[in-house]
Amino acid sequence: MQEFSIQELQTKMETGELTSRQITEMYLGRIEAVDSSGPTVNAVMEINPDAVEVAAELDAERAAGNIRGPLHGIPVMLKDNIDTADKMMTTAGSLALDGHIAAQDSFVAQKLRQAGAVILAKANLSEWANFRSTRSVSGWSSRGGQTRNPYVLNRNPCGSSSGSAAAVAANLCAAAIGTETSGSIICPAQANSLAALKPTVGLVGRSGVIPISHTQDTAGPMARSVADLAVTLGALTGIDPRDPVTNESQGRALVDYCASLDPGGLQGARIGVARNFFGFHPGVDAIMEESLQAMKAHGAEIIDPVDLTLDELGPNMVEVLLYEFKADLNAYLQTTGPAMPARTLEEIIAYNSKHAAKIMPFFGQERMELAQEKGPLSDQAYLDALAACKKMARQDGIDKLIKEHNLDAIAAPSGGPAWLIDPVNGDHYGGGSSGVPAAAGYPNLTVPAGYVYGLPVGINFIGGAYQEAKLIRIAYAFEQASKVRRPPQFLESAFIE
Repeated sequence: MQEFSIQELQTKMETGELTSRQITEMYLGRIEAVDSSGPTVNAVMEINPDAVEVAAELDAERAAGNIRGPLHGIPVMLKDNIDTADKMMTTAGSLALDGHIAAQDSFVAQKLRQAGAVILAKANLSEWANFRSTRSVSGWSSRGGQTRNPYVLNRNPCGSSSGSAAAVAANLCAAAIGTETSGSIICPAQANSLAALKPTVGLVGRSGVIPISHTQDTAGPMARSVADLAVTLGALTGIDPRDPVTNESQGRALVDYCASLDPGGLQGARIGVARNFFGFHPGVDAIMEESLQAMKAHGAEIIDPVDLTLDELGPNMVEVLLYEFKADLNAYLQTTGPAMPARTLEEIIAYNSKHAAKIMPFFGQERMELAQEKGPLSDQAYLDALAACKKMARQDGIDKLIKEHNLDAIAAPSGGPAWLIDPVNGDHYGGGSSGVPAAAGYPNLTVPAGYVYGLPVGINFIGGAYQEAKLIRIAYAFEQASKVRRPPQFLESAFIE
């Protein structure tokens, strides 16, 4: 099946060449061919049984002259930690939540439906958004099994938005929504050669998303191009009555980011180079150098280096996440209904232990157990760690660099080439630069930059709070200048030519 951009699909619907129903059926056929049989990417957790019917209803609206916007009739996929009040479950990949049907749409699902998108399916993920174990295998969940990287099938798709990324890369949908606490949008996007955005915390409402941290969690778009990312992002913004942090986006959020799609957007842009994130792989470094030269050739001013080293950030961030995971997950679980077998973190831990053969065949639940030991959010240890994180990542980190060097963005490698899927030893991360913007709650956009032995590599553009439009402009211009992305070939293993 040919890859189509969102705009190309819209044009085909406008001209009558295709209907939303036909497009939806095409993607469902693609899922059957690529995800359920053949190479078996295993990105899809559950198909929406009403998807074709919803598409037909949207076709009727179009025929009556009612077009809701640029996502009208476009099939998208949601990560399986995002509530949908339909016939699909929301489980975070865990058998402990098997059977959970949300009583109310998440803000994200509500906004997508309002925009006319067809919610095609739920995507597999790293179980509990990769906050169960200290030695997990990204892309694996007890409910969904192991997602594979469509570029090289024995390689890991990264996580925790593993299925969302692999599904878009494998052309199983037009775009997908992932979630990130620290790297969970950026890492799988770069490992699957996608453009993706981790927005400012507060730009996209989090109600109805199974949480880790109210300080760092956010949903964000994942797509094959920056243009598709921009279209999808515009449908997600707005004030969420159940998420007070979104009040901060008033007057700062846009409903249309497409004005930033300027191929000359690098001209005059000041981009700092965070050299402290280089050096973990020579192939990645070479691609980064080529990317910096390309940006310079297209008018960017490269400020090299700028230092974003924050050695003490990690331990403080872990402390914050452990405290908030316990408090926030317990609050969410109370919305799941009394019939669920586990409705507190303590009960989830007990359920996992009781069903360890199915839920914990490869790795345990150390992070959950550490979180359960934490006290309330009034504990001084939590308050001190939270204050330290914000100061280091914001005032002494991103804000300081942007102000000192008058930067439009900070560039850094998104990560290393995808590692082998290894349930025995767990993940083998090769590097990355997502931690600081995650702790700051600031936007981070990755775009394909090249390939190392056929394995995708991305470049990050990090910005200040609510600077998504600026990052989209820079990333789009870089994407148009480099044009490096190529579709996956579903290779059985990486090879050296």
